[in-house]
Amino acid sequence: MDRVEEAARPGRRGRVARPGTRKRAARPGQSPPPEPGTAGDRPVSLLAMLDRPLISYYLILGISTLLLALGLVMVLSTSSVYQLDQGAPPYSGFQHQLLGVGLGLPCMWLAARSSTGVFRAAAYPLMFVAILGLLLVPIIGTKSGGVTRELQIGPFPFQPSELAKLAFLLWAADLLARKEKLGQLDDWRHLLIPLLPGAGALCMLVMLGDDLGTTFLMLVIFLALLWVIGTPARLYLGILAMIGLVLLILIVVAPYRFERLSMFWHPQGLPNGPDMQSIQGKWAVGSGGWFGVGLGASRQKWGYVPNDTTDFIFAILGEELGLIGTLCVSVLYGGLAFAGLRIARRAQDTFVRLAAAGATAWIVVQAMVNIAAVLGLLPITGVPLPLVSSGLSSLLVTMVTLGMLMSFAKAEPGARQALAAAGPGAARRALSWLSLDRRRE
Repeated sequence: MDRVEEAARPGRRGRVARPGTRKRAARPGQSPPPEPGTAGDRPVSLLAMLDRPLISYYLILGISTLLLALGLVMVLSTSSVYQLDQGAPPYSGFQHQLLGVGLGLPCMWLAARSSTGVFRAAAYPLMFVAILGLLLVPIIGTKSGGVTRELQIGPFPFQPSELAKLAFLLWAADLLARKEKLGQLDDWRHLLIPLLPGAGALCMLVMLGDDLGTTFLMLVIFLALLWVIGTPARLYLGILAMIGLVLLILIVVAPYRFERLSMFWHPQGLPNGPDMQSIQGKWAVGSGGWFGVGLGASRQKWGYVPNDTTDFIFAILGEELGLIGTLCVSVLYGGLAFAGLRIARRAQDTFVRLAAAGATAWIVVQAMVNIAAVLGLLPITGVPLPLVSSGLSSLLVTMVTLGMLMSFAKAEPGARQALAAAGPGAARRALSWLSLDRRRE
């Protein structure tokens, strides 16, 4: 009874202790255990987890790792059949993709450790290299798939139009950030010049390689930047209408593009007709059912679905992993969209806000367009599925861009404090016994 009365006295916090019980004392150097029923012993809600400072960083890191692993598995599954048909070693396509991942991981790591100033300083050099590469493509470019879009750099093919997307993003974000700092964006002429002529010239150079898909994605970046910077509605709608008209003209003047658009509006449904790729892709996705036919067990990859390692790898993914697999992939891209937009919303620097929003729009819209084309919801555009489709240039540029987003995520409010509280990483702890991470006094 004495204990009950003592615990119930005014001024003592906590609940009334039961007879015969004693509160557990904390060990020296440790914080006291949480009171029952407080936040310490309750599970953290999902909303609370998504509001943590470093959640964007870990989301991008985790989702990128999952998509890269999935891409390696799917390229291994789809490319072996094609390589055997061409008389090449069955795993050469997988080895090429594995090489791309091996080259991309250090680049992604370096980008994640770079500061905002590094990306701003790299904007103009990257723009110069991209323009030079696009000018060289019609002269010394190599033909692949009936079109000339690549430059052969040693043993590796490189597509300058992929680099042009990142270069344009950094250049445009830096340009708009400088103009906003000077207070010049209230005038529409300062807003659009030289941004609009620069975007138009770069798109024209990309179209020299007959690459409408990349041109469309660059226009998506352009529109995303104008939206984030706060372009007036009337001006924005006018630019949107102008871009739509230009895209329509580019489709009409090319017979094969016009045929694709016609087949989209009036499909013939013939397995060997002009819309054969779209029909076979939908058959592949539909035959997967709920859980798929199993990894490596696809039947459509045996010459029925063209470009099954690049543009239509999602069709084989749907066949082998089923509806559940395709939904999981879609959720992963949705997670990238959430993380990228969260970085842009929380950014205190104008350049970071613009670059994060533009990069997120580029990668997520590219994934949406690829998936929609496979499902027959959009005409076939020829854009790869980010991090999953085979292709060295697209893979490297996308990984560097995601590394840039991870760098921005570490600069979010509260992120530096969270990193400092977490202490040294696993690599530094592992090397600490060698004294490799100690500073010289």
